[in-house]
Amino acid sequence: MSCFFENGLQFTCKRCSHCCRGEPGFVFLSQNDLTNLCHWFNLTEEQFIKMYCRFVPLYNDETLLCLRETKSYDCILWHDGCTAYDARPVQCSTYPFWTGLLENEQTWFSECSSCPGIGTGKLWKKNEIEAARNAYEKNTLLHFPREGETCR
Repeated sequence: MSCFFENGLQFTCKRCSHCCRGEPGFVFLSQNDLTNLCHWFNLTEEQFIKMYCRFVPLYNDETLLCLRETKSYDCILWHDGCTAYDARPVQCSTYPFWTGLLENEQTWFSECSSCPGIGTGKLWKKNEIEAARNAYEKNTLLHFPREGETCR
């Protein structure tokens, strides 16, 4: 059975920041994301978490580590563009090749209203799309006890 992106999909990030600003959301972090961002900003994990992160409660007694937002719902790392573009989290770098958006042609093209880069520019081959989707799916998020302690 062929998928709707058998012949690839066009997408080029326009760096318009629509996905980074103006609406509430969550950018969840993995250990690799946290390590890369700490190196990028030359901060310890503790410093980075204190300055840039929040803990999002799950249904159980755990929380996930997430980037903060400003009061206007901009990503905390956004200031006239992404201040960590080359070290951005996997969630950001794999967009729009997320499992839910690749479900079918309708979900893919409905995302066009949020992202002017979808349907334009580079033609991504099926194997490139699947590699990005797999990286997104395999990105293991950081779990913490409900109190936000530092054990994982």
